Amino acid sequence: MAAGLDRTTHLPETSLWQNRKCLLMCGIVAVANMQYGLDSACLASLQAMPGFLRVFGYTDPTLRGGYGIDRTFQQLIGSLLTLGAFLSSIFAGAFAHFFGRKPALWLACLLTAVGAAIQIGTTEWGVVYLGRLVLGIGNGFLVTFSNIYCAEAAPAHLRAVLVALFSEWVTIGSIVGAAVTNVTSKSLGKSSYQIPLGIQFIVPAVLAVGLFFVPESPRYLVNQGKLDEGRKALEVLRGDSLQEEQFELEWVEMVKGIEEEKKLASSVGPLDMFRGMCSRCAGVVLTTGNNLRRTLLCFGVIASKFPFGSWFLISYTTYFLVVSGLGVDEAFKYSVMKSCLGFIGVNLGIYLMRHVLGRRSIMMLGSLTQGLCMLVVAITATTSPGTLVARNCLIAFTSLYMFAYNAFVGAASYPVATELVSTRLRSWTVGAAISLGYFLAWLTGFCSPYFINPENMNWGAKYGYIWAGSNFACGVFFFVFLPELKGRTLEEIDELFERRISAWKFKTTRTNIMDEALKEVRNREVGLADSKEPVELAEVERKA
Repeated sequence: MAAGLDRTTHLPETSLWQNRKCLLMCGIVAVANMQYGLDSACLASLQAMPGFLRVFGYTDPTLRGGYGIDRTFQQLIGSLLTLGAFLSSIFAGAFAHFFGRKPALWLACLLTAVGAAIQIGTTEWGVVYLGRLVLGIGNGFLVTFSNIYCAEAAPAHLRAVLVALFSEWVTIGSIVGAAVTNVTSKSLGKSSYQIPLGIQFIVPAVLAVGLFFVPESPRYLVNQGKLDEGRKALEVLRGDSLQEEQFELEWVEMVKGIEEEKKLASSVGPLDMFRGMCSRCAGVVLTTGNNLRRTLLCFGVIASKFPFGSWFLISYTTYFLVVSGLGVDEAFKYSVMKSCLGFIGVNLGIYLMRHVLGRRSIMMLGSLTQGLCMLVVAITATTSPGTLVARNCLIAFTSLYMFAYNAFVGAASYPVATELVSTRLRSWTVGAAISLGYFLAWLTGFCSPYFINPENMNWGAKYGYIWAGSNFACGVFFFVFLPELKGRTLEEIDELFERRISAWKFKTTRTNIMDEALKEVRNREVGLADSKEPVELAEVERKA
């Protein structure tokens, strides 16, 4: 066995086909994220849908489409989902610590189904608000635990690909939602919005059944001291992708890394995320204590979705296009096109992360590209307002923005965020980071109508100036502080942070944990061989 591992202290980079069992199971779990895409596409379209506005809006012949929507109602239906997700994400760490990843996802399935049912069956604003809040609570658990599970279940070299299934399913949900609303938008009856809301039962039904065929996260089980269950879960996920000795090496490294981390930790809880003091500040390199540094980086990566402007475009694309000069029918069609371009972008991003670019590079490239798209839209709206040039520029560059977002930071942000934190605190830290992200999304949803609505500031496409500047600022943050994590196991990342390696040295620093795991596996083999030798000798003597 040792001969196969003497040449390298890293496990082989097996193909997606060899890991098809793990890919299938992570794909089942990641379908949870489709719910967010469905809801975002439906919400963005409902605000410009005549059938919806006849019930929840008001008639105004001076507006495009002949209907308007109350700004307070618009703010609340857009922001209550993110508020609910914010609340559930806060408690995600505690729930996961006691109950695990799968029970959290089952609970989320129930909540999202109830939230969708409430919205379908009412014409009252207050009941719609309740449905949005319940749906948001379920969505918070879906997003948090699907990404945590995929990060903990995936092999190191495929982790970015499997966690990026988040973006894949979100985009598929956006395409389905945009396509359905494009068809129903021409109806003036209640079915125009009830049908899009009804398709939100698909994800809870599929996921609730699929989870029966998926094992619990092996890292969660090991962290809970359930070694036998954890090993069985890892065997199911790896299938026949690894040889016996390679599987043993990954298992030993996992157990060893989690045990070492437990020795260094005095407790497990939300306050542990912020433990650590600044030990050195050399130039631009951040070197705070282990947990605090990792928490701040995770928070920064998730929170960057706010300054990217993605929350704004996801929630308000169709309405934004209408108030910026497009007709209602055109806005719905271009929303479908935007979602399809985003799907192409996601698959490009997955390929780039797997074969071409590191995490740090792809995040910086995304920030720069998105910022330029927003800047061009804003400048054109300023220099050529109301012209065909401004209209075409708005369509082209908002679509290009969504393509770039899905190809770069959209695909990479959740893989990076889940990698940055330790196994012991992953559910606490990622849950808190996602709750922060949802709070900022709520803030975006609450404030954006004030900037773009004709009866308020009426900026329209000039709103892009704000998002351009914030995208460029995010690029600087990634350049200075974000370490390169590509190809590292979660246990290797733990070691690098524990040794307080600076961000710019992560890529080149050699770790020790795999060497130690390999040594332990070899010692076990030697001990096993020694124990067998007297038995074999006695058997030879008996036959003689």
